[in-house]
This record gives sequence, C-alpha cells and structure tokens, in this order.
Amino acid sequence: MEITPAHYTILSAALFTIGVIGVLVRRNIIIIFMSIELILNAVNINLVANARQLENLVGQVFVVFVIAVAAAEAAVGLGILLAFFRNKETVNIDEMNVMRW
Repeated sequence: MEITPAHYTILSAALFTIGVIGVLVRRNIIIIFMSIELILNAVNINLVANARQLENLVGQVFVVFVIAVAAAEAAVGLGILLAFFRNKETVNIDEMNVMRW
C-alpha cells in the first residue's frame, strides 16, 4: 500500500481539528499553546505533502517560516505566561482579565 498525499491531508485535517478543539474547549493556557502548535504542525504537514506532490520547494520554504513563527510565538507566549503566573499564581485562562485596561 502506497502512502499518497491524500493520507497526509487526512492526517493534517485530523491534527488541525484536534488543535482547534483544544483551543476552544480547554481553559489551561499551556494546553492552548500546545493546541496552537498542533495546528501549526498540521499546516506544515500539509505544505510539505503538497510541495512533494507538485515537486516544488516553495511549500518547504514556507514550512521553515512557519517553524520560525511558531518558535517566536512560543517564546513570547511563555514569557507572558511566566509574568502572569508570578502575579496570579494560576494559568487558568478565566483569570486573565488583569491584562485589560
């Protein structure tokens, strides 16, 4: 049995769906960050599969940029999370109204 781009698309759609459900349902900010990373990795799988199918490296170049954005998002998000945890001693998303004006 050969693995086709449709298999990668189904895997990507499943990971994306799990990530979106994780963002919408969970209240823990760390789980939400992990779900966002899962969404970005689903996009990466889809980009690489389509780049391989089209025999074009543009999709793989986009993957490098998405990985860089994901790393920056993780660094900034965890920095904000640590600052919030030091003040409130919780990582519950419902308690994050302190950052409003």
